[in-house]
Amino acid sequence: SAWWNFGSLLGICLIMQIITGLLLATHYTPDTSMAFASVAHICRDVQFGWLIRNLHANGASLFFICIYLHIGRGLYYGSYLNKETWNVGIILLLLLMATAFVGYVLPWGQMSFWGATVITNLLSAIPYVGQTLVEWAWGGFSVDNPTLTRFFTLHFLLPFLIAGLTLVHLTLLHESGS
Repeated sequence: SAWWNFGSLLGICLIMQIITGLLLATHYTPDTSMAFASVAHICRDVQFGWLIRNLHANGASLFFICIYLHIGRGLYYGSYLNKETWNVGIILLLLLMATAFVGYVLPWGQMSFWGATVITNLLSAIPYVGQTLVEWAWGGFSVDNPTLTRFFTLHFLLPFLIAGLTLVHLTLLHESGS
């Protein structure tokens, strides 16, 4: 069945995202006054920068399409009964969503600034420690340069954690005979 190909497609997507992300990171400036200009510089002045950025942005969408189809296939065939593999897969999904969110903020345009403010402010709903968590995530009392630097660092490091957990996911999968 073709449904079993989505795991391999996810691996290809991850490799593509890491390669294009490394190329973009060499030209990106994680500073609130220069982030948007550095993205424009990548698209206009870097050779094939527009292509690399589009591959990275649209590759993320393809990544999510593939992972949802992969999860749907797992639900249909009862793969959730293999608890360890399934739980690592859920952690991978959450990490992928976190990586996509912090990556969305990086161009530092009006919508990404709003997204960073609204989504991270949801942490304030946690009783007792919520406000402290928000200030810790922001690096101060508002979304600013420390927030952008932290998000860039997370967006750079999380794909490598995802790659490592993917190997754990595959190891657990093949221990059960799949």
